[in-house]
Formats: sequence, C-alpha cells, structure tokens
Amino acid sequence: MKTIFLKDAEQKREWYVIDAAGKPLGRVAAKAAAILRGKEKPTYTPNQEMGDYVIIINADKVAVSGNKETDMLYRHYTGFVRGLRTFTFEKLIERKPTAPLIRTINGMLPNNRLGRKIAGNLRVYAGAEHPHATQNPKVVEL
Repeated sequence: MKTIFLKDAEQKREWYVIDAAGKPLGRVAAKAAAILRGKEKPTYTPNQEMGDYVIIINADKVAVSGNKETDMLYRHYTGFVRGLRTFTFEKLIERKPTAPLIRTINGMLPNNRLGRKIAGNLRVYAGAEHPHATQNPKVVEL
C-alpha cells in the first residue's frame, strides 16, 4: 500500500467541539487525540500533521470512575532538589480545571516535535463558552 503525502495547501482542516461534562476522562481524551492526529481521515500519514482542531468545553466537569478522584496522582518536578510535587486529581482540577485533560491528551500524542506541533491545535476551556464560534465547529458525540 502506498502512503499518501499531501501538501499543506491540499489539506482540509475542520474544527470540532467536544463537551466533556459528565463524560469519562479517558474516552474524551482518546477521541480528541485521534482527531488531533488525523487518524479518522482516509489521508492519514503518521509522519505529517494531518489532524483537525479540537475545542473541549466543560473540562472542569469531566468524570472519573471509582476512587480515582482521590487516588490518581499527578506528579510535577520543579527541577530543584526535593522538588517533586504530587497532586491528586481532586486538587489538580481545583487548582487548574483544564490540566488533567490536557495532560492526558498530550500523553496520547507522539513524544517528539510532531506531537508538540499537534498539541498546539487543542483548545481546552473550563466553562461552556469558547471564543471559536466563527470557525463553525462541528459537535462530536461520544
């Protein structure tokens, strides 16, 4: 099978909006990562940025099952001696409502230049409002 290479001018990019209110964290992140990567397009190429733009609203209302709210840990190293900071999901969503979703999606993207470039096509908002209405985003159902 032959790989299809498209130029930037030939690519058609869409905007999608995902409402994360009451939806499981992993399912929202997996769907967003697939759209960002371009895996849902027939012209998918692993080494090109083929994906679309994703807007996620209500990120502060994302659901986790079981005891994950108190047991799931997020770690951050400051760079200094004894600088490992640990937060539970509950504390992190209280401090930065969009952080758990952004971190989960970035973990599903490639860990290289391409992944960092693709991550720039993601917009996450804690509330129900977003400033991208002029792009006419399509609603994604999970």
